[in-house]
Amino acid sequence: MLKSIAVLTSGGDSPGMNAAARAVVRTALYEGVKVWGIRGGYHGLLEEDMFEMKSRDVSDIIQRGGTFLGTARCKRWKTPEGRMMGYKHLTDRGIEGLCVIGGDGSLRGASLLSKETGIPIVGLPGTIDNDVWGSDYTIGCDTAANTIIDAINKLRDTASAHRRVIVLEVMGRNCGWLALVSGISGGAEYILVPEEEYNLDEICDNMTEAYKKGKRYILVVVAEGAGSGQEIGQYIAEKTQLDTRVSVLGHIQRGGSPSVIDRVRASQLGEQAALALISGLSDIVFGYSKGRVVSIDLHDAVNNKKILDPDYLHLAKVLF
Repeated sequence: MLKSIAVLTSGGDSPGMNAAARAVVRTALYEGVKVWGIRGGYHGLLEEDMFEMKSRDVSDIIQRGGTFLGTARCKRWKTPEGRMMGYKHLTDRGIEGLCVIGGDGSLRGASLLSKETGIPIVGLPGTIDNDVWGSDYTIGCDTAANTIIDAINKLRDTASAHRRVIVLEVMGRNCGWLALVSGISGGAEYILVPEEEYNLDEICDNMTEAYKKGKRYILVVVAEGAGSGQEIGQYIAEKTQLDTRVSVLGHIQRGGSPSVIDRVRASQLGEQAALALISGLSDIVFGYSKGRVVSIDLHDAVNNKKILDPDYLHLAKVLF
């Protein structure tokens, strides 16, 4: 069994990261294991910004968005020299294993560290994009989707009052999950995702015809990877001559108090990660599949591309 582990959060922040880190810390302490917190992700590891954690260090954080440990992008971590320096900083303090909470890029960096040094690594998928292969769920995606739904509900009110077309651009990088689930649950007429081709001219023709038949408003949800909301909105306005407005939701999707689902699931995943790491297991990502906690090979998780649920894609077309 390992006697000393560390935890860090890396990449873009997501609601529920605090709940996950809290669970890692308290599970380790419950098992009699020393646990270190690393501030500022891989950058903080290279700067030796770390501290031994006690139970009180994770008090009053489960309800907070963001990450109390902080996060950062780190170019030096992409080099073998940078990763070896980080490894040295861990071993200098007697740290025997590392839990990394982050998205695809963060887990990829963890995978490389494991391959190059052999230090036990366990990952947790912390990203609002829900794009980590092997898991139906990533920490923060539920809260972000609910933030989008709140925006859709408000935009629908003003769209209906003015008979407007509203184009809403949401986050997700090259994954359309946030756009798809929020578009379905928000009743959007069109959902544009990078995983599927779309014909904007055909969409515009359908919009014009719908307004002739008395349609009061149209809502278009665009995943950022599917195109620029501003450019799509401008094209629709010029092509249809309909009153069109664009809203780019931006980083508000990252923040906010995590939902019940994100708090509970992040806590469950954090506990499993700590127990696995303490047991000496490595190269694992814990996620969810069909409502259950599952372990995923870390290298598989970062080397495979997640696809959108075809049932969701079909449902979006049926409910159009």
